Amino acid sequence: MRLGGSIMKPYNSPSEWLAHVRELGYSCVIFPVDSSAPKQVQRDYAQCCRDNDLLIGEVGVWRNVMDRDPAAREQHITYAIRQLEMAEEVGANCCVNISGSPGDLWDGYHPSLDSQEVYADVISTTQRIIDAVKPTKTCYSLEPMPWMVPESPEQYRQLLRDMARPGAFRVHLDYCNMINSLDRYRHASEFITKCFTLLQDEIVSVHAKDVAITDGYLPVCIGEVPPGEGSIDLPLVTKLAHGLGEDTPVFVEHLDDHAAYMKAAAVMRAAAAKAGVPVK
Repeated sequence: MRLGGSIMKPYNSPSEWLAHVRELGYSCVIFPVDSSAPKQVQRDYAQCCRDNDLLIGEVGVWRNVMDRDPAAREQHITYAIRQLEMAEEVGANCCVNISGSPGDLWDGYHPSLDSQEVYADVISTTQRIIDAVKPTKTCYSLEPMPWMVPESPEQYRQLLRDMARPGAFRVHLDYCNMINSLDRYRHASEFITKCFTLLQDEIVSVHAKDVAITDGYLPVCIGEVPPGEGSIDLPLVTKLAHGLGEDTPVFVEHLDDHAAYMKAAAVMRAAAAKAGVPVK
């Protein structure tokens, strides 16, 4: 497997960015500029990746393509298309977003997220983004979330079928985002294994995270914590990821600073060593 994560230190050139990547020991990366950067800048970072055997695991979108404001929604969809175009040009494993929400929070809960109308909207909007680019070297993906499509491996499999864009729509696996119940928390290893088993042929990128039950009374609160500080069997995660192929990108994320990413990378390497998994 390959290990990567965010870069929190500032950089103004591929060489400065590469120095941070090397300090963290990453062999896969999140593409460091977005589609608003000049084309030559995009090409320079892509060449830096090729010259240094850095796999571009993902290009992020992180915009609400389900925004209830029509003008804002169109802006976000256009941005998603531009990001997918860039992912295609630089040869990223995927261009990833979440499906979005018509609520006040773009990544928050809304009662309509469980409706057939929203599901159909997710399909048609994602198809529109994919069809605008028709990617052959990358794909578009939706990161699972606790309360929006897709929120289970079974729903992700159904989404793959209903999307009807084989090869152009594939799986970005964030198993922790789907641990949204006490049952899944208690049986996390079985649940994570099911995620990899049901989706293995389509997984193009993995977020390796940890979770723990937070203090307090009802309802149960399951919160994301840094790798190694929760209950997830991280050696199992590395073993399952490596089973997909030696170049599978595995990312740590949502950490506060460079030191936290250094620590998380070390935890993941130790987990891989415990599982007998080589890390490039």
